[in-house]
Amino acid sequence: MANIKQQKKRILISERQRSRNLRYRSTMKTLTRGLIEAAEQGADDIAERARALEHLIDRAAAEGVIHKNTAARRKRRVAHIAAGTTAA
Repeated sequence: MANIKQQKKRILISERQRSRNLRYRSTMKTLTRGLIEAAEQGADDIAERARALEHLIDRAAAEGVIHKNTAARRKRRVAHIAAGTTAA
């Protein structure tokens, strides 16, 4: 355990950030799996799922959970899946 007051604060902040990051990353993975399964089954709500996932990716990038270039790459892949083409 840290002895310095500021380091104790940083430990609390780091834990808060870690739980936030985990929440965003887990939700992104879940929504991505749902989108892929919906695309494979030919579901009607693919556009709605893609829009929700893109919004979550934007929020994660805005809060610093993922880098903006990573967000752009993931959004591009989501668009490819939603359009019915394969993404690299």
